[in-house]
Amino acid sequence: MGHGVSATIVSTDVDFTHRIQVGKFQLTADEPASLGGQGAGPAPYDYYLAALSACTAITLRMYAQRKGWELGEFKAELSFSKDADGKAHIHRVLHASGPLTDAQWSRLLEVVVNTPVTKTMREGAEITSERGAAAA
Repeated sequence: MGHGVSATIVSTDVDFTHRIQVGKFQLTADEPASLGGQGAGPAPYDYYLAALSACTAITLRMYAQRKGWELGEFKAELSFSKDADGKAHIHRVLHASGPLTDAQWSRLLEVVVNTPVTKTMREGAEITSERGAAAA
């Protein structure tokens, strides 16, 4: 297996607020008040979009640098929705302030379809679970 990542999440004494440890980074997850949370941090689908947007930006920046293209300021706007059948849909709108040609944009739109996180989300991942020891 290639790149390994791990995360640990621990509940707090406040309803849905949880502390997440990813490597050396501390994050908070919660639900908005409208869903019974405190809004103390992004909700799970917010992190889902954040992961995809980060991979999008980093991958396209790496690709452009290898090609010697100037992206300038890059921005990706992502939206998540579910249709009447419950199928998830994500739409990305990409922006760059650099002087890119139509051909360069076409290539970037081809590349973005195959970023690592895009592929994992599209193809799915095997998810397994097991019971651990009681929390300390």
